[in-house]
Amino acid sequence: MITAALAGLGLGFSLIVAIGAQNAFVLRQGLLREHVLVVVAICALSDIVLIGLGIAGAGAVFTAVPWLVEVVRYAGAAFLLVYGLLAARRAWRPKALTAAASSSGASTLAVAGTVLALTWLNPHVYLDTLVLLGSVGSTHGDDRWAFGVGAAIASVLWFTLLGFGARFLAPVFARPLAWRILDAVIAVVMIALAVSLVLPH
Repeated sequence: MITAALAGLGLGFSLIVAIGAQNAFVLRQGLLREHVLVVVAICALSDIVLIGLGIAGAGAVFTAVPWLVEVVRYAGAAFLLVYGLLAARRAWRPKALTAAASSSGASTLAVAGTVLALTWLNPHVYLDTLVLLGSVGSTHGDDRWAFGVGAAIASVLWFTLLGFGARFLAPVFARPLAWRILDAVIAVVMIALAVSLVLPH
């Protein structure tokens, strides 16, 4: 059981510790110190639900209903493109940048809606949790739920560290140029992900 949990922890970290739309948003909110608990909680709880569904075998739904993947893919691409363009605008316009560096001014509801969209409209999250983690978890037989718990712990640890640990980078982001670079990177990542979703696979 412990071996399965450690395997889940390792695979969970390997899948989640990569720059992407969700991680970039968590980092930005952590740097702004706005609604961090809400963002971290939504990301972690979403992963826990998806990992649980994957371990339970829900990944088969995507095989049985292929059009569902297409709907999520194009909706996710559209959302990522818009968010990426907004980040590019912040990086390009000094006035928008200055406001962003001090406070985004976004309400809790708006931030929650954004992080929910970045999580649930991302087709890769379904492939990682429902399909990949679910498939690997099934190889552990009766210990598959221990594997799932390990993967869930990895998710909770990562988002907590990313969201609440971002404040230690505050001295670096005291300079407007640092925010400009961060938003430029976020824009590139978001737009690249949007394009990758619509390109033929």
